[in-house]
Amino acid sequence: MHILLVASAFNSLTQRAHAELRDRGHTVAVELALPGSSLPEAVRRHAPQLILAPMLKTAIPREVWSAHTCLVVHPGPVGDRGPSSLDWAIHEGADQWGVTVLQADEEMDAGDVWASVPCLLPPVSKSDLYRGEVADAALSAVLLAVERFATGTYVPRKQADQAGQGAARPEGAHPRTRPYLDQSVRRIDWAEDSTRTVVRKLRAADSQPGVLDVLLGDEWYLHGGHPESVLRGHPGELLATRAGAICRATKDGAVWIPELRPRRGPGQPPTFKLPAVQALGDRLPPLREHTAPLFPDARHPTWTDIRYREEGNAGFLSFSFPGGAMSTAQCRRLLDAYRDVCTRPTSVLVLGGERDFFSNGIHLNVIEAADDPGAESWANINAIDDLVEAVLTTTDRLVVSAVAGNAAAGGVMLALAADEVWCRAGAVLNPHYRLMGLYGSEYWTYTLPRRVGPAAAERLMREALPVSAASARRTGLVDRVMECGPQEFAAEVGGLAARLAALPGTASRITAKKRELDRQESVIPPAAFREQELARMRRTFLDPDAPYHALRRAFVRKERPRRTPPHLNPAAVAPSGQIPSEAHVTGTAPHGVSPRPDGWYEES
Repeated sequence: MHILLVASAFNSLTQRAHAELRDRGHTVAVELALPGSSLPEAVRRHAPQLILAPMLKTAIPREVWSAHTCLVVHPGPVGDRGPSSLDWAIHEGADQWGVTVLQADEEMDAGDVWASVPCLLPPVSKSDLYRGEVADAALSAVLLAVERFATGTYVPRKQADQAGQGAARPEGAHPRTRPYLDQSVRRIDWAEDSTRTVVRKLRAADSQPGVLDVLLGDEWYLHGGHPESVLRGHPGELLATRAGAICRATKDGAVWIPELRPRRGPGQPPTFKLPAVQALGDRLPPLREHTAPLFPDARHPTWTDIRYREEGNAGFLSFSFPGGAMSTAQCRRLLDAYRDVCTRPTSVLVLGGERDFFSNGIHLNVIEAADDPGAESWANINAIDDLVEAVLTTTDRLVVSAVAGNAAAGGVMLALAADEVWCRAGAVLNPHYRLMGLYGSEYWTYTLPRRVGPAAAERLMREALPVSAASARRTGLVDRVMECGPQEFAAEVGGLAARLAALPGTASRITAKKRELDRQESVIPPAAFREQELARMRRTFLDPDAPYHALRRAFVRKERPRRTPPHLNPAAVAPSGQIPSEAHVTGTAPHGVSPRPDGWYEES
């Protein structure tokens, strides 16, 4: 079937729908609903059999929905309506929710129901849920709706009928039409709100729009929230810093806030999120850096972005950075932790977070905020290359990358540095760089062709399209796909890693691994691949006219593209060739397009 995806942005859910529909043999085109564009004209041009809107903030015109079946994904159960569905669910403390695929009609979110799937809402951030439990339910509902449409006989149900039968009505949920959840409701009362309430408000606003607050005399949007069990102070008081985050007291405890975004002033350019300590800069009073131990004490739960645990002969180095971006400082801290845990007596080391993003590579926001973005880009790419090198050259144990969620660009290549890559079924991978005007590094010219072959590596880089976990497994990009929910991933990985460490053949694999690295060093040392990649990257970083700088700026400041990027239309994919040259890579990046699936501004 020829399906047209209509979306406000090519966000994570749209990417996952694109990848999984293509996996099932459908041809899929994408049209972004952009200011000044004509959707009726685009529909006539694409001539789809079915229109699907995974994430759409504007109404589909009558001219379109009256002539075509248009299915809209709503992140709420049957009967729920409004633009802040998931925000309200988290804000009100719902632990069960749902996703509905309904037919576009005159009234937003009021059309007939094609499919509805329930989901759980564990206590994590909105964006994490959106890419996890909500996305899993959304894809189940989308695939069911597409299957029903393909039969040509299915009759969708009226919402009133469905709601009356209790279809997809989560226990304890209260579906209804609700307004946009604005800052007057999100506001934190530091003197009265409990830690639990503060964390819930912060989670319901992550990663956009954040919670507007006054801090040190200025207005800021607070992003991210994690409870602290030990530190205490006067409500609203800043208590400590940790890994770029700030700790702020509540009436009965404290919370860690990793990122801040200044409120945009009249006539000023858009602002963007930064690590809280960096955002506050000289405004921040002297505070103690309250470093968390690498081996956390389970009796005193707290937030940290890097932690380590062991189960028998298997070690687990977990990391979780906001948006999956890894700054120079974060890469260096993770490298230090990696080197520390490599002194432990384990035979298997698992690298990765327990849920959500694995990594999206270098931190473009931190780079954009630097006095010299070119120099910071260079420092950041070298820092992540150092981390990849450490993983590649580990010869005394097996290393496993546990990809719980989405990964892109250098984050994919970090995963490929390991001996095995285990990926959750719902993850979406973007193993390419060219949409940011970059040739790429992180040893990709060594690891990617080694895994999938030169032709497939060239295709992945050239097409610059999202890849599902199932497709990644078929091509050899990953070794194992874990068919489980986000909450079960860590336990599944733990069991598999323990079994791997206990296998009699693991010791011989470790010996063979060292022998193979020695052989590679005698042919073409991996360092030579890095040197060649960095030579190209350095020229781009130091050239103020290179497209990378404009593309980075557009991504960070969330500028919308002027048109749907050509690479999203299958007819516009360039002919096959060799591994792309720097001229090809930097000369074809569409304006304002990002390879990354993060950013709640695109996902609410």
